[in-house]
Amino acid sequence: MAFQSPVIVQSARAAFPKAELWIPYVSGGPNENAIKRINESIRKAAQQLVDEQGSLDDPRAEMSGYYEVKTNERDILSLSLFNYAYSGGSHGLTLQVSLTFRVSTGHAYSLPQLFKPGSAYVQRISETVSEQIKERDISTLEPFQTIRPDQDYYIADRSIVIYFALYELTPYAYGFPYFPISAYDLQDIVNENGPLGAMVPNN
Repeated sequence: MAFQSPVIVQSARAAFPKAELWIPYVSGGPNENAIKRINESIRKAAQQLVDEQGSLDDPRAEMSGYYEVKTNERDILSLSLFNYAYSGGSHGLTLQVSLTFRVSTGHAYSLPQLFKPGSAYVQRISETVSEQIKERDISTLEPFQTIRPDQDYYIADRSIVIYFALYELTPYAYGFPYFPISAYDLQDIVNENGPLGAMVPNN
């Protein structure tokens, strides 16, 4: 029987010159080693965002970090980490990374692992994203062709939410473009033992 209860997610503050980050810290799961793996993965991801933002040498520079929990049920934890930095110029830049775990094992899932091996998940998701771009009249920098096989995602409300980095698909003013897709719409190709399988348990 999979672990059903939500884990405890608390905020840990990390600060250094010109920067303040709030990083999630997880406790309360059924497996202490799995929880350690989750927290280590979160810490590494937060550090990666800091490194990607680069130097804060500009006198005006500042950085802040925060997070959002998207799913915390059915042995699945999915969350997003954000890092905003201003280092001069017309505006700052926000980076986002999302992580999806099985709580009982601490395993972090990439997008391909959500689906059955050999399934055409890239094509299926890309078709839905293309339809939503047209329906929502989203202006793209270049005509949309396809998602990356490892496209960024998180799980929320029994849906997978595909998203793109700033400037990856749309102009800066659009922010992060998000494309929610119900897990039930992909049910035939979902890996039943993965996080989406937990969201549609009757498949």
